Amino acid sequence: MLLAKAWETYESDKRIQGFSPQTLKAYQVQSALLIRYFKNIPLDDITTSQLKEYLAKSSESLKPSSLAHRIRFMKSLLRWSHEEGHITKNPAAKIKEPRPGKRIPKFLTETEIEHLREACFTPMEKALFEFMFSTGCRIGEIVSLEKSRINWQNRSAVVRGKGDKEREVYFSTRCGIWLKRYLEERRDGDPAIFVTERDPHRMSIAQMRYIIRRISDRAMINKAIHPHQLRHSYATHLLNNGAPLEVIQSLLGHEKSETTRIYAQLSGSLRQELY
Repeated sequence: MLLAKAWETYESDKRIQGFSPQTLKAYQVQSALLIRYFKNIPLDDITTSQLKEYLAKSSESLKPSSLAHRIRFMKSLLRWSHEEGHITKNPAAKIKEPRPGKRIPKFLTETEIEHLREACFTPMEKALFEFMFSTGCRIGEIVSLEKSRINWQNRSAVVRGKGDKEREVYFSTRCGIWLKRYLEERRDGDPAIFVTERDPHRMSIAQMRYIIRRISDRAMINKAIHPHQLRHSYATHLLNNGAPLEVIQSLLGHEKSETTRIYAQLSGSLRQELY
């Protein structure tokens, strides 16, 4: 089987398995780079040493995390090709990911959060900011969320996360007030919880990021704010207020506890108080 055909079949298979559009889009970029380097050759012609040469050239311009993502895709594609019988031997079986450096997530202080709050002008901006911060949801989970999934009685929402897994998240009283005001002033029939300002339809990830950037520009806190920072801040504030890591893991929708444990490295007020 040729490399390009293998990617097409692999993508179809993973789409059926429920891989998210964001994951498949990222994999599509990696497949294009792989095909550009090796050309459209038969899979059986690819050797382990050739893969290592490809990765060695990539490592010159990529961060360890980006290189690890490239290796994960490559291993996944070739492991699948081997399991499906398209190749007799998996040339990526013994290739290992680079050792990741420990990076503490960037989070916002309570003062910075308040400056961002003040920089929200419209009910939509206030509702979006508060929902992001008080639920800790990933941006993709908010984009796909529908109004019908909101439970106003206990201020919760059921979101669909990675691996098509659903979980219940909770939002604050302040968020509930602004979310209701925003939804009540809308005159469209779109089921999405957040819609575009003009010609209302479901917001895209790019449009949502633009709104958060617009708010952060007004706040003038000398930081480039992105939505994932609000998620980090949510987790950090939970930790500082005494929430156990197991609870934070459940609320964030982390599959592995190691992912959540990185927040324990943060030098928060709780750690200082315990010390």
